[in-house]
Amino acid sequence: MKHTYQYAWIIPFVPLPVPVLIGMGLLLFPTATKNLRRIWTFQSILLLSIVMILSIDLSIQQINSSYIYQYVWSWIINNDFSLEFGYLIDPLTSIMLILITTVGIMVLIYSDNYMSHDQGYLRFFAYMSFFSTSMLGLVTSSNLIQIYIFWELVGICSYLLIGFWFTRPVAANACQKAFVTNRVGDFGLLLGILGFYWITGSLEFRDLFEIFNNLIYNNEVNVLFVILCAILVFAGAVAKSAQFPLHVWLPDAMEGPTPISALIHAATMVAAGIFLVARLLPLFIVIPYTMNFISFVGIITLFLGATLALAQKDIKRGLAYSTMSQLGYMMLALGMGSYRTALFHLITHAYSKALLFLGSGSVIHSIETVVGYSPDKSQNMVLMGGLIKHVPITKTTFLLGTLSLCGIPPLACFWSKDEILNDSWLYSPIFALIAWSTAGLTAFYMFRIYLLTFERHLNVHFLIQNYIGKKSVLLYSISLWGKRGSKIINKNVRLLTLLQMKNTTNESTSFFSKKTYQIDENIGRITRPFITIPHFGNNTKKTYSYPYESDNTMLFPLLVLVLFTFFVGSIGIPFNQEGMGSDILTKWLTPSINLLHQTSKNSPDWYEFVKDASFSVSIAYFGIFIALFLYKPVYSSLQNLDLINSFVKRGSKRIFWDKIINVIYDWSYNRGYIDVFYATFLTGCIKGLAELTHFFDRRVIDGITNGVGVMSFFVGEGIKYVGGGRISSYLLLYLSYVSIFLLIYYLISITLT
Repeated sequence: MKHTYQYAWIIPFVPLPVPVLIGMGLLLFPTATKNLRRIWTFQSILLLSIVMILSIDLSIQQINSSYIYQYVWSWIINNDFSLEFGYLIDPLTSIMLILITTVGIMVLIYSDNYMSHDQGYLRFFAYMSFFSTSMLGLVTSSNLIQIYIFWELVGICSYLLIGFWFTRPVAANACQKAFVTNRVGDFGLLLGILGFYWITGSLEFRDLFEIFNNLIYNNEVNVLFVILCAILVFAGAVAKSAQFPLHVWLPDAMEGPTPISALIHAATMVAAGIFLVARLLPLFIVIPYTMNFISFVGIITLFLGATLALAQKDIKRGLAYSTMSQLGYMMLALGMGSYRTALFHLITHAYSKALLFLGSGSVIHSIETVVGYSPDKSQNMVLMGGLIKHVPITKTTFLLGTLSLCGIPPLACFWSKDEILNDSWLYSPIFALIAWSTAGLTAFYMFRIYLLTFERHLNVHFLIQNYIGKKSVLLYSISLWGKRGSKIINKNVRLLTLLQMKNTTNESTSFFSKKTYQIDENIGRITRPFITIPHFGNNTKKTYSYPYESDNTMLFPLLVLVLFTFFVGSIGIPFNQEGMGSDILTKWLTPSINLLHQTSKNSPDWYEFVKDASFSVSIAYFGIFIALFLYKPVYSSLQNLDLINSFVKRGSKRIFWDKIINVIYDWSYNRGYIDVFYATFLTGCIKGLAELTHFFDRRVIDGITNGVGVMSFFVGEGIKYVGGGRISSYLLLYLSYVSIFLLIYYLISITLT
């Protein structure tokens, strides 16, 4: 065992040869390196698999022995200052190592096919391997400075990966937005680290916790300064984990390739903020005000993320806001002091969300390669639908991931989210109500994503205000591969959904003519059938085809992640009534729980557990029912318009309900107007200040400098005509000037005295 721990320092450096060799190969032997690109993929997967095996071995030893191992060596020694580097292997580290490696391997296997037609294939795998190195170094760091170094490397990798398709302006802007937003948090993190070093004189975690706790216990430190330093450190986690108000970069980060979204925005980069707070929780837990602040940020984030996900049309952005909301749950749990529960949800959410992102990538890949949509259309759920018969494996895996995130038993997220909801009742009833209501919203928007993508056939957003007052209108299925037909809709028919659009564009109608093209229902069984459809409004024609299931190399990671989604929740289930340490996760985290001076919770009575869980599951099922009512094909078909229309009453009540729906939709679709606020006030004020500074620099500073030069020129030109070439005249003039200056100096001295 000790032998394995001693060589754990190689873990961060195992994936590093891949980006180094790819870079050297592209520089020295570009043609050969590109022709042998699959070898680099195999090496990336192989090296990360080696790290996974080492991580599993360390985790098993952690569970069996509850042992914490730390090794440090001096890097800089100067008088009383000593900066040490090293690695720390404890339960938190081993959990993060398992997450990074397992999800990372699945993403690499998936990416081999997903990125196979991209010109930046090698660059992608070089970035991914370097990101793995940075993330592994971050979670094994033994002190704050070492964490900060790898923290910045992770930020650089995220910048490169989000802006992978940098020739697209939206991708370039997205990576810049992510980089700048994270720099705000990172600056606070740096100030907080320096503040804690000033207080304790140490950066090593063990010494830092011990010294700081003694100072707090003996009341030898300024409480306000300590709270400020803690909040500054927490600001780094706020930016990295997309917590309010530094969450604005996360949805724009979806401009990167989908495997990046699965890795960075599900299990690794956004989890780095949760990791940092969990690592420093022994520091925060003795500062009640900081813990309250963390829980407050968490509760705002989880509710805001859920509301902003309600009306998103981009499938990846909808999942991104879902990630933001679930990270809010984890932050809330940490703020409540529920260390075990937060990490439990971190584990279950990582695999479920990776499954959902890779599933969305499978859908996008199928649509892009077959139909030839541009990225903004291939990710638009409004342009999907009717995929259930064409991508059955992707559909099934996506459904299971959706059910898990909704908290439906026995899938993984049910066990962890239910614990957070129960703990919130003990912490604050107000927070509990918000958390429980958000659970219902989560079920609604996740099933909305699933139904819009796979099962519904009619774009219900056509039946809204823009068509009221028209005598008739032709409606077609938005999906090129679903059931198709047209019907005349009376002018009084109106369909209200929870997410109603006020200004509907005709982006979807451009794919269809006024003719009705009847397609046999069994045509989807044919291998890639094609159909030629005239474009609406012109005489051109385009050929489309049905989507098809992804290749096996993309489906294999989905199936593996389904197994994780089913069974990873079992590590936190108390299978017996022995009490302390009755489940694997509690036994695994025992050293860290002891460090927090907490006692492990006894296994709950199964009757009490079922009673508590039934309430949360009922809320989830209610959200699913609302989504089914509004988006299921049986309700959104034209034959059932009367049923839905009768749901909304006419008259003043209907108008009032319309206004409420419009407010909800506008709030969600416009991202809560937070981006607009930043662009108008924050960015606008900075630009105004920059312009004012530029004007001051050009007109005042440069004006004075240029004025002195011009004056010197004119004075010189004038003096050269005064001189007569006689030294006695120059000496007299010089003495006159000296006398005048001495007289002025004498008068000033007399006045001051």
